[in-house]
Amino acid sequence: MDADELLQQTKALAKHMSVYQPSLAPDITSNAAVSESALEELLSECEEKWKELEELQNKLTLTETDTLEDTGYEFSQLMTRVKTLTAELNQWQKKEPELLSKNHDVLVAVGKEELQRVNKELEMVLSCCQTKNEKLNKDLKSEQKWLEEQEELLKAVTDKAAELQNEVMEFSESRAMQELKVKINKVIAYREKLLENLGEFIEEHFPLPQQQRNASKKNVPQEPTADLISLHEILELLMNKILQTPHEPYLTIDNTFWPPYVEMLLRYGVALRHPEDPNRIRMEAFHQ
Repeated sequence: MDADELLQQTKALAKHMSVYQPSLAPDITSNAAVSESALEELLSECEEKWKELEELQNKLTLTETDTLEDTGYEFSQLMTRVKTLTAELNQWQKKEPELLSKNHDVLVAVGKEELQRVNKELEMVLSCCQTKNEKLNKDLKSEQKWLEEQEELLKAVTDKAAELQNEVMEFSESRAMQELKVKINKVIAYREKLLENLGEFIEEHFPLPQQQRNASKKNVPQEPTADLISLHEILELLMNKILQTPHEPYLTIDNTFWPPYVEMLLRYGVALRHPEDPNRIRMEAFHQ
Protein backbone atom coordinates (compact mmCIF):
# COMPACT_ATOMS: atom_id res chain seq x y z
CA MET A 1 0.00 0.00 0.00
CA ASP A 2 1.59 3.35 -1.05
CA ALA A 3 1.21 6.75 0.58
CA ASP A 4 -1.55 8.04 -1.76
CA GLU A 5 -3.80 5.03 -1.15
CA LEU A 6 -3.29 5.38 2.62
CA LEU A 7 -4.28 9.06 2.54
CA GLN A 8 -7.35 8.34 0.40
CA GLN A 9 -8.50 5.62 2.80
CA THR A 10 -7.93 7.98 5.74
CA LYS A 11 -10.08 10.71 4.12
CA ALA A 12 -12.85 8.23 3.28
CA LEU A 13 -12.87 6.93 6.86
CA ALA A 14 -13.03 10.45 8.26
CA LYS A 15 -15.87 11.33 5.86
CA HIS A 16 -18.01 8.43 7.02
CA MET A 17 -17.03 8.68 10.71
CA SER A 18 -20.57 9.61 11.74
CA VAL A 19 -21.90 6.42 10.12
CA TYR A 20 -19.38 4.08 11.70
CA GLN A 21 -19.21 5.88 15.07
CA PRO A 22 -20.85 3.03 17.12
CA SER A 23 -18.46 0.42 15.73
CA LEU A 24 -15.21 2.40 16.14
CA ALA A 25 -12.52 1.38 18.59
CA PRO A 26 -11.63 3.59 21.59
CA ASP A 27 -9.83 6.88 21.00
CA ILE A 28 -6.31 6.56 19.69
CA THR A 29 -3.63 7.72 22.08
CA SER A 30 -1.88 10.88 20.96
CA ASN A 31 1.59 9.54 21.77
CA ALA A 32 1.66 6.95 18.97
CA ALA A 33 4.99 5.18 18.94
CA VAL A 34 7.22 5.76 15.91
CA SER A 35 10.41 3.81 15.32
CA GLU A 36 13.78 5.54 15.74
CA SER A 37 14.75 4.75 12.17
CA ALA A 38 11.61 6.48 10.91
CA LEU A 39 12.34 9.54 13.04
CA GLU A 40 15.94 9.68 11.80
CA GLU A 41 14.75 9.36 8.21
CA LEU A 42 12.20 12.12 8.72
CA LEU A 43 14.82 14.39 10.31
CA SER A 44 17.25 13.81 7.47
CA GLU A 45 14.59 14.60 4.88
CA CYS A 46 13.69 17.77 6.79
CA GLU A 47 17.34 18.81 6.80
CA GLU A 48 17.60 18.22 3.05
CA LYS A 49 14.48 20.30 2.39
CA TRP A 50 15.82 23.01 4.67
CA LYS A 51 19.09 23.11 2.76
CA GLU A 52 17.18 23.42 -0.50
CA LEU A 53 15.19 26.31 0.92
CA GLU A 54 18.41 28.04 2.05
CA GLU A 55 19.89 27.66 -1.41
CA LEU A 56 16.76 29.12 -3.01
CA GLN A 57 16.82 31.98 -0.53
CA ASN A 58 20.45 32.72 -1.34
CA LYS A 59 19.66 32.70 -5.04
CA LEU A 60 16.80 35.12 -4.51
CA THR A 61 19.00 37.40 -2.41
CA LEU A 62 21.69 37.46 -5.09
CA THR A 63 19.07 38.11 -7.75
CA GLU A 64 17.62 41.03 -5.82
CA THR A 65 21.07 42.60 -5.24
CA ASP A 66 22.13 42.33 -8.89
CA THR A 67 22.37 45.69 -10.63
CA LEU A 68 22.87 46.55 -14.20
CA GLU A 69 26.41 47.79 -14.71
CA ASP A 70 25.79 48.80 -18.26
CA THR A 71 23.19 51.54 -18.53
CA GLY A 72 22.71 50.66 -22.18
CA TYR A 73 21.59 47.11 -21.40
CA GLU A 74 19.22 45.99 -24.11
CA PHE A 75 15.53 45.88 -23.28
CA SER A 76 15.12 42.60 -25.16
CA GLN A 77 17.42 40.80 -22.72
CA LEU A 78 15.36 42.07 -19.81
CA MET A 79 12.15 40.85 -21.46
CA THR A 80 13.76 37.45 -22.07
CA ARG A 81 14.64 37.21 -18.41
CA VAL A 82 11.08 38.16 -17.41
CA LYS A 83 9.63 35.50 -19.70
CA THR A 84 12.00 32.89 -18.29
CA LEU A 85 11.06 33.72 -14.71
CA THR A 86 7.34 33.72 -15.63
CA ALA A 87 7.62 30.29 -17.24
CA GLU A 88 9.45 28.95 -14.18
CA LEU A 89 6.78 30.42 -11.91
CA ASN A 90 4.00 28.77 -13.93
CA GLN A 91 5.84 25.46 -13.77
CA TRP A 92 6.15 25.67 -9.98
CA GLN A 93 2.47 26.59 -9.69
CA LYS A 94 1.38 23.59 -11.76
CA LYS A 95 3.62 21.21 -9.86
CA GLU A 96 1.81 19.18 -7.23
CA PRO A 97 3.40 19.15 -3.76
CA GLU A 98 5.11 15.91 -2.79
CA LEU A 99 4.83 14.15 0.52
CA LEU A 100 7.56 15.03 2.98
CA SER A 101 8.21 11.38 3.78
CA LYS A 102 7.24 8.05 2.27
CA ASN A 103 8.04 6.07 5.39
CA HIS A 104 5.13 3.81 6.34
CA ASP A 105 5.46 4.40 10.09
CA VAL A 106 5.49 8.17 9.68
CA LEU A 107 2.42 8.11 7.43
CA VAL A 108 0.58 5.86 9.88
CA ALA A 109 1.33 8.27 12.75
CA VAL A 110 0.18 11.24 10.66
CA GLY A 111 -2.97 9.36 9.68
CA LYS A 112 -3.76 8.60 13.32
CA GLU A 113 -3.36 12.26 14.28
CA GLU A 114 -5.62 13.26 11.39
CA LEU A 115 -8.23 10.74 12.51
CA GLN A 116 -8.11 12.12 16.04
CA ARG A 117 -8.62 15.66 14.75
CA VAL A 118 -11.52 14.65 12.51
CA ASN A 119 -13.02 12.63 15.36
CA LYS A 120 -13.00 15.68 17.65
CA GLU A 121 -14.57 17.83 14.93
CA LEU A 122 -17.29 15.23 14.34
CA GLU A 123 -17.98 15.05 18.07
CA MET A 124 -18.44 18.83 18.11
CA VAL A 125 -20.79 18.60 15.13
CA LEU A 126 -22.74 15.83 16.86
CA SER A 127 -23.08 17.95 20.00
CA CYS A 128 -24.34 20.91 17.97
CA CYS A 129 -26.85 18.68 16.16
CA GLN A 130 -28.13 17.27 19.45
CA THR A 131 -28.56 20.78 20.88
CA LYS A 132 -30.40 21.88 17.75
CA ASN A 133 -32.57 18.76 17.86
CA GLU A 134 -33.57 19.52 21.45
CA LYS A 135 -34.49 23.07 20.49
CA LEU A 136 -36.53 21.80 17.54
CA ASN A 137 -38.37 19.38 19.85
CA LYS A 138 -39.25 22.25 22.19
CA ASP A 139 -40.46 24.34 19.26
CA LEU A 140 -42.50 21.39 17.98
CA LYS A 141 -44.23 20.96 21.33
CA SER A 142 -44.97 24.70 21.47
CA GLU A 143 -46.40 24.64 17.94
CA GLN A 144 -48.52 21.61 18.73
CA LYS A 145 -49.93 23.36 21.81
CA TRP A 146 -50.69 26.46 19.71
CA LEU A 147 -52.37 24.26 17.08
CA GLU A 148 -54.61 22.68 19.71
CA GLU A 149 -55.61 26.12 20.98
CA GLN A 150 -56.41 27.28 17.45
CA GLU A 151 -58.48 24.16 16.80
CA GLU A 152 -60.48 24.82 19.98
CA LEU A 153 -60.99 28.44 18.91
CA LEU A 154 -62.06 27.34 15.43
CA LYS A 155 -64.57 24.93 16.92
CA ALA A 156 -66.05 27.66 19.12
CA VAL A 157 -66.32 30.06 16.18
CA THR A 158 -67.92 27.36 14.03
CA ASP A 159 -70.53 26.65 16.71
CA LYS A 160 -71.27 30.37 17.03
CA ALA A 161 -71.61 30.71 13.25
CA ALA A 162 -74.03 27.79 13.18
CA GLU A 163 -76.15 29.45 15.88
CA LEU A 164 -76.22 32.73 13.96
CA GLN A 165 -77.15 30.92 10.77
CA ASN A 166 -80.10 29.27 12.53
CA GLU A 167 -81.23 32.68 13.76
CA VAL A 168 -81.02 34.06 10.24
CA MET A 169 -83.09 31.17 8.90
CA GLU A 170 -85.77 31.91 11.48
CA PHE A 171 -85.92 35.54 10.42
CA SER A 172 -89.03 36.42 8.44
CA GLU A 173 -88.49 36.58 4.68
CA SER A 174 -91.34 38.98 4.18
CA ARG A 175 -89.88 41.36 6.73
CA ALA A 176 -86.49 41.20 5.01
CA MET A 177 -88.08 41.93 1.63
CA GLN A 178 -89.99 44.85 3.13
CA GLU A 179 -86.84 46.33 4.60
CA LEU A 180 -85.03 45.85 1.29
CA LYS A 181 -87.81 47.67 -0.59
CA VAL A 182 -87.66 50.55 1.88
CA LYS A 183 -83.90 50.84 1.36
CA ILE A 184 -84.32 50.76 -2.44
CA ASN A 185 -86.95 53.47 -2.31
CA LYS A 186 -84.67 55.62 -0.17
CA VAL A 187 -81.84 55.16 -2.65
CA ILE A 188 -84.11 56.03 -5.59
CA ALA A 189 -85.40 59.13 -3.81
CA TYR A 190 -81.87 60.19 -2.95
CA ARG A 191 -80.82 59.65 -6.58
CA GLU A 192 -83.68 61.75 -7.90
CA LYS A 193 -82.87 64.49 -5.43
CA LEU A 194 -79.23 64.49 -6.52
CA LEU A 195 -80.24 64.66 -10.19
CA GLU A 196 -82.63 67.51 -9.46
CA ASN A 197 -80.00 69.45 -7.54
CA LEU A 198 -77.48 68.80 -10.30
CA GLY A 199 -79.92 70.06 -12.93
CA GLU A 200 -80.64 73.23 -10.94
CA PHE A 201 -76.92 73.83 -10.42
CA ILE A 202 -76.17 73.39 -14.11
CA GLU A 203 -79.07 75.60 -15.21
CA GLU A 204 -77.98 78.32 -12.80
CA HIS A 205 -74.23 78.33 -13.49
CA PHE A 206 -74.09 76.92 -17.02
CA PRO A 207 -77.05 78.46 -18.98
CA LEU A 208 -77.49 78.21 -22.71
CA PRO A 209 -75.59 80.91 -24.67
CA GLN A 210 -77.82 83.74 -25.74
CA GLN A 211 -77.61 84.92 -29.31
CA GLN A 212 -76.40 88.49 -29.33
CA ARG A 213 -76.86 90.66 -32.30
CA ASN A 214 -75.22 94.04 -32.48
CA ALA A 215 -76.97 95.77 -35.37
CA SER A 216 -75.14 99.00 -34.76
CA LYS A 217 -71.77 97.38 -35.55
CA LYS A 218 -72.83 94.96 -38.27
CA ASN A 219 -75.69 95.49 -40.69
CA VAL A 220 -75.15 92.15 -42.38
CA PRO A 221 -78.03 89.76 -41.59
CA GLN A 222 -76.95 86.68 -39.60
CA GLU A 223 -78.07 83.18 -40.42
CA PRO A 224 -80.06 81.42 -37.71
CA THR A 225 -77.90 79.01 -35.67
CA ALA A 226 -78.91 75.48 -34.77
CA ASP A 227 -80.72 74.89 -31.48
CA LEU A 228 -78.07 74.27 -28.85
CA ILE A 229 -78.61 71.69 -26.12
CA SER A 230 -77.85 72.42 -22.48
CA LEU A 231 -74.93 71.06 -20.48
CA HIS A 232 -77.40 68.93 -18.54
CA GLU A 233 -78.57 67.26 -21.75
CA ILE A 234 -74.97 66.70 -22.90
CA LEU A 235 -74.11 64.94 -19.64
CA GLU A 236 -77.29 62.87 -19.82
CA LEU A 237 -76.47 61.75 -23.38
CA LEU A 238 -72.93 60.80 -22.39
CA MET A 239 -74.11 58.86 -19.32
CA ASN A 240 -76.80 56.99 -21.24
CA LYS A 241 -74.32 56.12 -23.98
CA ILE A 242 -71.68 54.66 -21.65
CA LEU A 243 -74.26 52.71 -19.61
CA GLN A 244 -76.41 51.40 -22.46
CA THR A 245 -73.62 50.60 -24.95
CA PRO A 246 -70.36 50.21 -22.99
CA HIS A 247 -68.72 48.54 -25.99
CA GLU A 248 -69.33 51.74 -28.05
CA PRO A 249 -69.46 54.65 -25.57
CA TYR A 250 -68.46 57.40 -28.03
CA LEU A 251 -70.94 60.13 -29.02
CA THR A 252 -70.67 62.16 -32.23
CA ILE A 253 -70.50 65.94 -31.78
CA ASP A 254 -72.79 67.97 -34.02
CA ASN A 255 -73.88 71.61 -34.25
CA THR A 256 -76.15 71.29 -31.21
CA PHE A 257 -73.12 70.91 -28.88
CA TRP A 258 -71.79 74.28 -27.75
CA PRO A 259 -67.94 74.06 -28.19
CA PRO A 260 -67.06 75.82 -24.90
CA TYR A 261 -69.05 73.19 -22.96
CA VAL A 262 -67.31 70.38 -24.84
CA GLU A 263 -63.87 71.88 -24.21
CA MET A 264 -64.69 72.32 -20.50
CA LEU A 265 -65.69 68.65 -20.15
CA LEU A 266 -62.54 67.57 -21.93
CA ARG A 267 -60.28 69.88 -19.93
CA TYR A 268 -61.54 68.77 -16.52
CA GLY A 269 -61.44 65.05 -17.32
CA VAL A 270 -65.20 64.48 -17.42
CA ALA A 271 -65.12 63.47 -21.10
CA LEU A 272 -62.47 61.93 -23.35
CA ARG A 273 -61.92 62.47 -27.06
CA HIS A 274 -61.68 59.56 -29.51
CA PRO A 275 -58.00 58.86 -30.33
CA GLU A 276 -58.71 58.72 -34.08
CA ASP A 277 -61.83 60.85 -34.58
CA PRO A 278 -61.78 64.28 -32.84
CA ASN A 279 -65.52 64.74 -33.47
CA ARG A 280 -66.41 61.88 -31.10
CA ILE A 281 -66.28 62.00 -27.30
CA ARG A 282 -67.23 59.75 -24.43
CA MET A 283 -67.63 60.09 -20.67
CA GLU A 284 -64.87 58.94 -18.34
CA ALA A 285 -65.74 55.54 -16.82
CA PHE A 286 -66.01 56.71 -13.19
CA HIS A 287 -68.12 53.68 -12.25
CA GLN A 288 -65.37 51.17 -13.08
